[in-house]
Amino acid sequence: MKRSLILPTFGALIAAMSYGATDYDLAATATNKLAADLHRRLATGNENLCVSPYSIQNALAMTFSGADGETRTEMSRVLHFPSDASAVPASFASLQHSLEEMRTTTADLVKEAKRFGGPSEPITLAIANRLFSQKGYDFREAFLAVVKQDFGAAFELMDFVHDASGATQHINKWVADQTRDRIRDLIPAGALDETTRLVLANAIYVKAPWADPFLEGATQPEPFHVRGKTPVDVPTMRKEDKHFGYAKREGFTAVSVPYIGDELQFLVLVPDEVNGLSAVEAKLSAEMLAQCAKLEERDVELHLPKFKLEPPTMALAEKLETLGMKTAFDQPRGSANFDRMAPRKPNDYLYISQVFHKTFIAVDEKGTEAAAATAVAMMAATALRSPPLPPIQVKIDRPFVYAIQHVPSSVCLFLGRVTDPR
Repeated sequence: MKRSLILPTFGALIAAMSYGATDYDLAATATNKLAADLHRRLATGNENLCVSPYSIQNALAMTFSGADGETRTEMSRVLHFPSDASAVPASFASLQHSLEEMRTTTADLVKEAKRFGGPSEPITLAIANRLFSQKGYDFREAFLAVVKQDFGAAFELMDFVHDASGATQHINKWVADQTRDRIRDLIPAGALDETTRLVLANAIYVKAPWADPFLEGATQPEPFHVRGKTPVDVPTMRKEDKHFGYAKREGFTAVSVPYIGDELQFLVLVPDEVNGLSAVEAKLSAEMLAQCAKLEERDVELHLPKFKLEPPTMALAEKLETLGMKTAFDQPRGSANFDRMAPRKPNDYLYISQVFHKTFIAVDEKGTEAAAATAVAMMAATALRSPPLPPIQVKIDRPFVYAIQHVPSSVCLFLGRVTDPR
């Protein structure tokens, strides 16, 4: 009989903090590499897109802790982990700590700024991990210890065997609670059954005010070339600021808008050509994203459309398989090896049945709110400042790539594209 294990992860906008030196570099770089890989496979056609690379990578990193043999080798390659992956859990712990510290930093900043009439809202951040496991199943203590110590994942017993529907509702409610009700029904009805043995969940939520808000009165309808074609008027925010990051690159312009505290930013990559989105997306890489994390500050007059995206749940298994993560999904049958998670027996072993992901993002004059969720279902089968320069006008009036980026590590908490902001 097959049994299943599901890992959901949930993501939302998050903030930045420091855990120790550059301990988070491994996790941050690997996350951005997977971000670029997935974006190229998901950004097809002319539709909007929003994913949380951080949420997806965090969930898969927990799952990776239980992988062994060829499954571990394949996951390591797809997730861009080093051959000696012993430092992976600690690096993710460091990254999460750095992100959470920003919440405290901005809260202190706001408390001080209020005395002078400054920003009144700090960054709201919540990151949570949890294991929902079948009671009585023989999970290895070493695996449970790692996900508890480095991912902070509490262990909650469920009864998938006798009440998979109830377990689904319970997990989905946990997701909704962690994401301020922005992510509902992450795991579809029927996705869990009596063979489910584990759901590993990562949830993140962030609500981040701009360092300097856009004035609502300045927002006006302006033309936007929807899907790179005929322009349509959409509500567009306008602001001139000397602290926007700016860079002109071959084929596109990069602009970054800081959130309060300056450790989190909204990055926009707008193509030179109205229909040049795919050419920009082809250039996406971890190296490019790292460079964009620290753009030179310039005086920019920015025209940025407001938008809100609430895409349905995505199933990512097929995309991950095409990247080379096959045996984790038991392809070919009998090849999955998660022996570090639970003892692998010929007629009773775990494999990933599906990876579910769901996001939410809204960008307006006050700032950004975003949330995301990823579920991996596993079954047992059996620089220096430049002199002042004149303002540069940047109109985001065509399909563009965006990211919510943690500046110190350059990790993308969210990455996507807007082809139609309506």
